[in-house]
Amino acid sequence: MVRDFHLARSSSTFFKSGMWFNLVKSASLGETLIPKYLIYSDERIQHNTEFVVIASDSVEDKAWALDVDASLKASFIGGLVEVGGSAKYLKDTKASKKQARVTLKYITTMKFMQLFMSHLGRGNVKHPYVFEKGIATHVVTAVLYGAQAFFVFDREVSESEDQQNIEGNLQVMIKKIPKLSIEGQANLKLTDTDRATVDKLSLYTTLPDLLGEKGENAVPVRVWLLPLEILDSSAARIVRQISVRLINETQSVLEDFNEIEMQCNDITKRKVISCFPEIGRKVKSFKDMCLEYKSVFQRSLSSILPLIRGGGTEECVLANILTKKEQSSFNSNKLKEWLDCKEQEINLLQVYTDMMEDTKILTSKSELQSEIFKNRDKNVVCFAFTSLGEEEPYLSCLRSHLKAISTAKLTEPTEEDGKDVEPCEFYFSDTMSEKIKEQAILFIDFAKANKENKKTHFISASIPNDEHKGASIYLYKVGIKKSDHFEPPSKPERPNYVDIYLK
Repeated sequence: MVRDFHLARSSSTFFKSGMWFNLVKSASLGETLIPKYLIYSDERIQHNTEFVVIASDSVEDKAWALDVDASLKASFIGGLVEVGGSAKYLKDTKASKKQARVTLKYITTMKFMQLFMSHLGRGNVKHPYVFEKGIATHVVTAVLYGAQAFFVFDREVSESEDQQNIEGNLQVMIKKIPKLSIEGQANLKLTDTDRATVDKLSLYTTLPDLLGEKGENAVPVRVWLLPLEILDSSAARIVRQISVRLINETQSVLEDFNEIEMQCNDITKRKVISCFPEIGRKVKSFKDMCLEYKSVFQRSLSSILPLIRGGGTEECVLANILTKKEQSSFNSNKLKEWLDCKEQEINLLQVYTDMMEDTKILTSKSELQSEIFKNRDKNVVCFAFTSLGEEEPYLSCLRSHLKAISTAKLTEPTEEDGKDVEPCEFYFSDTMSEKIKEQAILFIDFAKANKENKKTHFISASIPNDEHKGASIYLYKVGIKKSDHFEPPSKPERPNYVDIYLK
């Protein structure tokens, strides 16, 4: 039975009729199985052009756009396939969740070439050791030549804009590309920038000309493979295909890490992060650890997938890797929970810093010391966030888990297995949140009451203090710290009027 195998062109693989292919490892072997002088292929002109607008950026939809099947998708996820050319679209992911993206797929085909079945006889094989040593599993029997391109439209979405509306407008803009016939009409006033983009993309109309009159410059866009076991029962073969369920679970892991990377990128762009670099460093450390785990995960896949396909191990090994991942500190829900909590923390900081609108925020210890020294002739009152730089148990757990798996395989047990640390137990305890709120109100009220007092200067900074977790108010006089838990005098209450009786 001929296996219909589709592949977008890779820079490292230029398929031709008669070429060997090892489908277990998803690798081309570069040589032809049949002598070139015997290859008289059936060649037919096959002109066809298609356009597709893609609004999703998921691995699933990209694989669909490239006509990639589940098996090849698994090889890509595991790093077995080095994609190039238009197939690089698989790796081109958004850098931000606030990025609207729409893609135009263009594919044109020119010619179809296939081997005559008479070429595939056992006697015509150029390298019989291919069968004996199990080097290859398939031979290329047909190639469809043409060209394929993906035009990616990206746009940053501001806080006041709706991402779905922006993506809808991008789709309409793409459909207005000159001479491109796609169903659907809408009215959209294009800006000069959008119009320039559309004009540039009209170059797609010249792509067929670049392929040559007879398609001599065309590249493979689809290939057909024949299992070698049909020619010789001793040839290597695919013992088992990996189940679609496990491939989809593996894909979800990869997409979860992509989502986490985007969210980290968005957090580090927040304005308040520049005021409190400790948070930025934590988010960067978290992102780096996630990327490291993702790399370890993919390396494990690259060694496991060929073994499963070749019958060297069971599919349950992959299932075990996925299970252990979700039982570890790198559980997807825990990772997302930590990021969500960090965003809540940042939102809280944003609220308090906005309330302290006339208060200067110092971003480092040296800035703080300099500001205190410059105002040594005044009373300096500082609202201090005291726990922003404190080590978080969950981040320590992630770090320990990475260290453990660096010396063991993902399938092997580690000392970190079974450790259960809550991602948000550190900062958002009710006690700490209440403490920060209480100190912030005291500081803001005191600053307002002394707004016209030229002898008092108000600032804010991050100052570690284990005795007063969350927040505290510092007082400096003559450039010297007098208190790390200053209690501002409360405003006198308004007097109550009472009836006065004269005797």
